[in-house]
Amino acid sequence: MNANRKPNLLVLTSTYPRWPNDHEPPFVHELARRLVGQFNVTVLAPHAPGALLHESMDGVDVQRFRYAPERFEQLAYDGGIPTRLKRQPWLAVLVPLFVLSQLISATRLALRVNPAVIHAHWLIPSGFVGAILKKLLPGRRRLVTTAHGADVFLDNRWLIDAIKWQAASSADVLTVVSQALYDHIGSHTLVNTKVKIISMGVDLQTLFTPKTKRSKTETLVFVGRLVEKKGVADLLKAMSLLHVKRPGLSLQIAGHGPLEQDLRALTDQLGLGNVVEFIGHIPNIQLPAVFQRSTLAVLPFRKAKDGDVEGLGLVAVEAMGCGLPVVVGDVPAIHDVISHGDTGWIVPTNNPTALANAITRLLDEPLLMNKLGRNARFYAINNFDWPIIAERYQALLYEVIK
Repeated sequence: MNANRKPNLLVLTSTYPRWPNDHEPPFVHELARRLVGQFNVTVLAPHAPGALLHESMDGVDVQRFRYAPERFEQLAYDGGIPTRLKRQPWLAVLVPLFVLSQLISATRLALRVNPAVIHAHWLIPSGFVGAILKKLLPGRRRLVTTAHGADVFLDNRWLIDAIKWQAASSADVLTVVSQALYDHIGSHTLVNTKVKIISMGVDLQTLFTPKTKRSKTETLVFVGRLVEKKGVADLLKAMSLLHVKRPGLSLQIAGHGPLEQDLRALTDQLGLGNVVEFIGHIPNIQLPAVFQRSTLAVLPFRKAKDGDVEGLGLVAVEAMGCGLPVVVGDVPAIHDVISHGDTGWIVPTNNPTALANAITRLLDEPLLMNKLGRNARFYAINNFDWPIIAERYQALLYEVIK
């Protein structure tokens, strides 16, 4: 590798901001743009109605592949491919077209930019496409694949599992975002594959920062997709218990998802229409204000019936960055983020009563909440700030192309 020339990096992903201030999770772009100083970064992502086929975003060359007529390009985004398939099963007919289009576009792009390293996010489909691409193209190619959670835990059908572990075993290095994912993958045989834990990051310097004064009214906040593994139904049931003793307590629910109508119906059924507000999509740049005006962040994660479970819980880190105390459900990955009683409060899953009791205790002990908020901010900034995470990925990418 020429020491005076930046190597080319090709990023494969199924989720990426479609336009500025999109509500889609931004972490793939946030990492990519922080690698621009050391790499020539090209991202290949799926197209979506209203998005450009090609643009430059923060120095990243973004290419979007077509996989159907524009009005039918509904497989990616707005919750991710697994969620979209559950919501609209007919979209399954697009899956082969999606994978084939991604592979063809990735091959053409790789022949043009000649990447020294390919970084695929999620085992399926991008990790699988990256594995094929590595074998198809001549020359010395390196593949780093990152597993984020749902791609590891979700779906145990033999064909899906075979594809997942083929994608994992084809990578030169497989990164996972939490110890829980590392432990799960460790139970499988991954031939000739190194596995490393490197999380995604959060902008804790300019975006997710504390506010000096908070509102005097007691407000809980939930931020995330409205899907089973987020545990919002448990939060609403806990809220019905809390409302009896704390009628002034309110809850804001920020996010969207397939369970929104069911959760709204449950809110009405529990008589919480006056104290629970669904505030919908919140762009990432506006999320700090949501946290900053709240008293407590409540994220009652749980394991879904289909096996899906939180892979890390970056939303907890975002709240922690704002100095906000956090109550979380006790799923394995959250222990990378929260130390009970020190940087947050962990409660049993699927237990609205325990959740209500934990919220009550923290609201009754402002000194404890202040301690949790301070410690949370300190831990987050020392472990999840983007400069730290980007440096780890930069070092890894250079290591694999030596």
